[in-house]
Amino acid sequence: MSKLPLVEGVLSYVKKNKYRLSMPGHKGGKGFLGTKAGEEFYSKLVQWDITEVDGVDNLHHPEGIIKEAEELTKELYKSAKSYFLVNGSTSGNLAMIFAALNEGDKVLVERHCHRSVFNGIILRKLTPVYIENEISSQYNAPLSIDEEHFIHAVEEHPDAKAVILTYPNYYGNCAPLNKICSIAHKNNMKVLVDSAHGAHFGMHKELPEHALNLGADMVVMSAHKTLPALTGGAYLHLKNPQDIEQVNFYVSAFTTTSPSYLIMCSLDYSRYFLEEHGQSSYEELIRRAKYWKAQIEDIGPYVIWGEDPTRFSIHVKDGGDGSKLFQYLEENGITPEMCDNSNVVCIFSPFNEEEDFKMLFKILKQWKVEYRELKNDSLYIYPRAEGVYDPWRVVDMPKERLPLKDCLGKISGENLVPYPPGVPLITMGERIDTSHIKALNNYLNKNIEVLGVYDGCINVLRD
Repeated sequence: MSKLPLVEGVLSYVKKNKYRLSMPGHKGGKGFLGTKAGEEFYSKLVQWDITEVDGVDNLHHPEGIIKEAEELTKELYKSAKSYFLVNGSTSGNLAMIFAALNEGDKVLVERHCHRSVFNGIILRKLTPVYIENEISSQYNAPLSIDEEHFIHAVEEHPDAKAVILTYPNYYGNCAPLNKICSIAHKNNMKVLVDSAHGAHFGMHKELPEHALNLGADMVVMSAHKTLPALTGGAYLHLKNPQDIEQVNFYVSAFTTTSPSYLIMCSLDYSRYFLEEHGQSSYEELIRRAKYWKAQIEDIGPYVIWGEDPTRFSIHVKDGGDGSKLFQYLEENGITPEMCDNSNVVCIFSPFNEEEDFKMLFKILKQWKVEYRELKNDSLYIYPRAEGVYDPWRVVDMPKERLPLKDCLGKISGENLVPYPPGVPLITMGERIDTSHIKALNNYLNKNIEVLGVYDGCINVLRD
């Protein structure tokens, strides 16, 4: 056994996977090269790992340089206030849920939200009403929310206090946020947006607009996903000044008391990069992406879809196996972000070079497409479920762990979450039916990790 298993394992992975088409957005440090400040940060990284000493401010009560940096971020995104987050978008999602809602409140929630949103709902003891997503039969993947179902939910639940949704989703699809915000606000509902994958939005005319400019009240963005920020670096933006005092408390409550100055500096640098180089860098990235998208689609079995031009959601036509393609890319030194049965998702940032696109094209061209039989358990299925208990009530209820095959009709005692994309297939308090068991087996058979599954067993409520 190695004396340094984690260190050696990560080093091995980094050496093997040369072409990074996944997070983080700095692409192995390239995002810090090319500017004097960035190169100094890169070369002296460990030296910048400091704590709250005199002269470097305090994230929990910023009055100096951290406040200055957050003010500049506020100006860039045109918010009433912007926060630096060092615990990722997870802490931002929790903070905005706690700040905007009170225990017992009803909330409309996009069913394909990230697990951190569902955890926030449990911890805040909310009653969720789920809004379904449209599923594309062409791409065998989720699109944005079902607008008709959303409007129906607003009419059926006028007592809901807020709407929580994702913009964009993992595939780069964007909900009609302007319309959603207009409907929600007319019904006195706040709009909370997990925009973890949209920190670069609004920075070029060909990118979608960012969520705050489309009317959202609170928006969380993972800078580390698409910008030159270290993993865990995120922003929380507020539209309304009256929310600031409440949000201040919860941001601090969900933030470590030993915040990383490395992450904070990278957040400051990401904002600087967007201000100084955003237009030109995204102009070049989008030009490259358009060119190579056309080249890849000319190969034959692929189509690239989604509304974010910097993200390639590569669909394999006619039943081509997305998980097999993902595996093939990894075997050839390319690291995609994620896959499902029919698609592979690659995330590009301005720090991906021409060679990255060329290599992706070359490997895709060489792949002998592996097909799978198109049957129900190979389709993208997130079946609707019967909610028996509000999720928060389930936390302290007695449970037992049973083999998956014995769980038909049982009530889930835990969120069951394929990862990625981190969207619960079934949430605690929902009844498990045949379609859920088939879908879970499909993920497990493809060696996709499902949080909440332990050696083929799951926790259910004891009868």
